[in-house]
Amino acid sequence: MAKKEKSEYIIQAVSHALDLLEQFHDDVDELGVTELSKRLKLHKNNVFRLLATLESRGYIEQNRATENYRLGLKSLELGQTFIKQMGLLRQAKPILEKLVGACNETSYVAIFKEGYIVYLDVVETDLTVRVVSRVGSRLPSYCTASGKVHLAHLSEEELEETLPHNLKQYTPTTFTDRDKLRQELEKVAEQGYAIDNEEMDPGVRCVAAPIRDYTRRIVGAISVSGPSMRLSMERIEKELIPLVTEAGEELSLRLGYHK
Repeated sequence: MAKKEKSEYIIQAVSHALDLLEQFHDDVDELGVTELSKRLKLHKNNVFRLLATLESRGYIEQNRATENYRLGLKSLELGQTFIKQMGLLRQAKPILEKLVGACNETSYVAIFKEGYIVYLDVVETDLTVRVVSRVGSRLPSYCTASGKVHLAHLSEEELEETLPHNLKQYTPTTFTDRDKLRQELEKVAEQGYAIDNEEMDPGVRCVAAPIRDYTRRIVGAISVSGPSMRLSMERIEKELIPLVTEAGEELSLRLGYHK
């Protein structure tokens, strides 16, 4: 008897419920039944039944004032459980704290997911002027230091599949030419770190280094970010690159990496 493909076991109602939950991302806080119906291409009655089921379990809650829906506490608990279970974050926290102690600038750990960079944890500087926390944010990989660290180690085919067709320009220094971006990524791979020179946000610079596990695979990036008025290119070269690359190596060793 032939073994069934996993796709043949998919339960449509569960799939629809997960599609619904995934509509709440980035800056989408609340959605109504009509909007969800349009997005999911489902009848309003079906959407309402999905919402009622998810609400009964705490994954969705209704704002009584607007009658729209938003993610419930159970969704947060599930996400927190996932984060706690990740060995990367357990090992990263003391190294992030050590990094911030050394330079007093905000430090992040991030992972590469479906062509985007997702920031998982942060230790912030105690200075008044600081960058806005990116934890939970999903940012384009080609204009972030952490993203370029990952892209630099993809094959040509993987890079072609991962990069968007048009590279959106966020600032005057964003790489929008694919050939110039490839040259930048070759440089990143060779030197072992990446710099975001105000490529995502004006007035913000960042330096990142790869995190590898026991298989030598890059599983994340560790970075330091701050206002460009404090993160001059001279300071990045002399102070921050050595600190960040050392932090990346230390965290990699904790995850079983050996050169």
